[in-house]
Amino acid sequence: MAEGSTVELDRVLLIADGDNITVGKPVIDGAKVLATAKQNGKGKKVIVFKYKPKVRYRRKIGHRQLYTRLSIDNILAPGMEAPKPVKRTRRKKKEVKADGA
Repeated sequence: MAEGSTVELDRVLLIADGDNITVGKPVIDGAKVLATAKQNGKGKKVIVFKYKPKVRYRRKIGHRQLYTRLSIDNILAPGMEAPKPVKRTRRKKKEVKADGA
């Protein structure tokens, strides 16, 4: 997944908003979580060592799990719509006259 791309997660198990708690059975129908991918990377190395005594059998294998770090932007309860993205415009530069006025 490319960094900066948006992700929509639709398997939401629980939504807690202060004292209002909604629990899914097993998921909440219509709920969504909007997230942005921040970083891709690898986790710590895990060593897998297989050993059988008296047979001279030894196998050492390492593994690093890939992961994507997400930043949660918005949690939408059932029936809510995603907010429209704000369109930003640049300010126009002020014109400077030759006489300085």
